[in-house]
Amino acid sequence: MATPAFERKLTPEEYLELERASPVKHEYRAGHFLAMTGTSDVHNLIVGNLYMLLRERLRGSPCRVFIADVKVWIKAAEAFYYPDLMVSCEPVISRYYREHPCLIAEVLSPSTAKADTQDKWRDYQKLEGLAEYVLIAQECMDVRVYRRSQSGWDLAIYTDGTLIELTSVGLKIPIERIYQEVWD
Repeated sequence: MATPAFERKLTPEEYLELERASPVKHEYRAGHFLAMTGTSDVHNLIVGNLYMLLRERLRGSPCRVFIADVKVWIKAAEAFYYPDLMVSCEPVISRYYREHPCLIAEVLSPSTAKADTQDKWRDYQKLEGLAEYVLIAQECMDVRVYRRSQSGWDLAIYTDGTLIELTSVGLKIPIERIYQEVWD
């Protein structure tokens, strides 16, 4: 995430106040904020497909699935991000952000891939309750799941014809379900 070269640093509280009144979404890190860009229809379909699968799986549980408009607060990085999708089972502390998601998913695009695979990933690892970080390609069936283990983070790569396992939510799904109707 780039930092703008203007204005003074904002506190997290100032950022939240400005963000609630802003017609444009911004992400925040260490006092700086950056406007977010729109997404493609493919991006939107992938996130929607994953949302529906997770929502159905978690129905009746204390866990909730959020898409793009609810922030995650990473206190250790002093950062607020808008993940493409996240699952949180924590009691509600704020209607605008969560602090302890168990799963975060990002759909990779040319404009966000570097931040999603480097900067944000480095910060997401600081979330104590995060069990899985999912990176989803748009141009082909390629899903990468970083899963927290006792030794750090393990990577599972899923491609055409494989069954994706999301252990944090107890879900196994064919990769084709995430990409359903994307290239029709």
